[in-house]
Amino acid sequence: MKRLLLATALSLLTAGSAMAQTVVLVRHAEKVDASADPVLSEAGQARAEALSQALVDFHPDHVFTSPLQRTRLTAAPTAAHHSVTPEAFAFEGGTAGHVAAIAARIQSYPDDTVVLVVGHSNTIPLIARALGYAEAADMADCEYDRLTVLDLDGAQATGVVTRYGAPTTCE
Repeated sequence: MKRLLLATALSLLTAGSAMAQTVVLVRHAEKVDASADPVLSEAGQARAEALSQALVDFHPDHVFTSPLQRTRLTAAPTAAHHSVTPEAFAFEGGTAGHVAAIAARIQSYPDDTVVLVVGHSNTIPLIARALGYAEAADMADCEYDRLTVLDLDGAQATGVVTRYGAPTTCE
């Protein structure tokens, strides 16, 4: 059912313009602990696989992550399935510099480019807004299942927010 919803969201966005960038934004999957650079928990590994399955027909040209293990490990199954080497963006200039660098790189690509960005609860909404999607809601630290698909057509950004993998609940 979730795959059908994602396919519908992607088709609605891509039907509007054959020459628009498509950007998928997700937060990293669940981590094993609260240390500075943890690996994924079992639930996180399952979510990373769920992301790969959700995007099986997506065909990203580029996959961007932060340098932290949890983002790289979340992106790995999707990147491997599509034979794309993920690129990690450092936090040079702090969060604002990280967000600006990713947005600038995406905006430098041709109109038909497809990009997957795996980030953090505090960067994914900021990246969406930097790409022109003002409706991007902040993300709670307990939210792991949000998947945002943006269609960037010039200065205009439209988006669809859906969920993937096991539902997460915030209390």
